Amino acid sequence: MIIRLYVDEDSMSRALVRALRARNVDVTTAFEEGMIERADAAHLDYATAQGRVLISYNVGDFYRLHTEYLASSKPHAGIIVSPQQKYSIGEQMRRLLRLVAVRSAEQMRNSIEFLGHWD
Repeated sequence: MIIRLYVDEDSMSRALVRALRARNVDVTTAFEEGMIERADAAHLDYATAQGRVLISYNVGDFYRLHTEYLASSKPHAGIIVSPQQKYSIGEQMRRLLRLVAVRSAEQMRNSIEFLGHWD
């Protein structure tokens, strides 16, 4: 199954979302889904309920949530994190395209990926 993405409010870039959509990636944003100003766990739960892998610049908080979910056997659909402003929009897009081309939604389930590993 193909990875579908959910971009949290910390990572919402119109340019990135447009670029991904232009390449036929199924992506939605916290803004489009009415999820602005929600707790990180609410974003992860929403993404999981929708069968979407969450993308965030909030590395520390989402790594902590990932660890807590695993420890409590609470499933999630997957998380992709990257430090904010580390990569240009083009570089983020290229790395995300590599990831979604190689990984399936099943492989992302309950895992966390660092965008920096996808060069």
